[in-house]
Amino acid sequence: MLTAIFFLFCGVGSAQAQIMKAADLERYAKERYGDRWLDAAANLAHGLELDKNESLTYQQVIEAPGKTRQQLYVALNYWATATFKDKQAITLNDKEVGCIIISSTIKDIVEHTGTINKYAVSITPVIRIDIKEGRIRVTYTVQNYDILADTSGGWLSVPDENKKTYGDSKRKADDKTNARLYDEQWEIARHYPFVEKDPQKRTCSKALVMTHAYSNAVMDKIQEAVKNGLVGNEDDDW
Repeated sequence: MLTAIFFLFCGVGSAQAQIMKAADLERYAKERYGDRWLDAAANLAHGLELDKNESLTYQQVIEAPGKTRQQLYVALNYWATATFKDKQAITLNDKEVGCIIISSTIKDIVEHTGTINKYAVSITPVIRIDIKEGRIRVTYTVQNYDILADTSGGWLSVPDENKKTYGDSKRKADDKTNARLYDEQWEIARHYPFVEKDPQKRTCSKALVMTHAYSNAVMDKIQEAVKNGLVGNEDDDW
């Protein structure tokens, strides 16, 4: 069993239903790791391990000297509710315990054309914030890539002239009307770079880099909310 606990201090910002849009995330990842996804994933793998549940997990403790547990809870609750518009995203919000848990899907962080199939990759990180006097701990975990595959979208596949397929990757999760589209879950531990011989190597290389980049964005935005509030003027001097 592997364990990946990282302490990250990076910067980025743009919030919609989550921390940032997939297009912004890709630009951010390219700026830091380049656009050679296989090389970037291999380089990241030297410092990455998986936790006991074979999930990719990052953890950071953020110090907030002089701020009470209640002040931190209010600031982080404000940040979470303003950032994640989906009412179902915040799965736990317990003031007494001092814990906020968020689970929100980032759609289509990777779109890749393979030999037979075309893939759209999404992730659903679980973000846990534990709050104490003067500090918080953030844990970010992803176990699977959520895959939407199009059997007519690969380089060698035969397209269906009468039916739009890959464009339907925006379809709702429960829409099963197109037989050429199917859903899979790929466990991160079973794919590159944690497994060298992987038929989905190129898809998973970019997926890993994008997942790693998003963890940086999450940590940065929470750190900013703790230190300066969501908009910078949430103090008691009013």
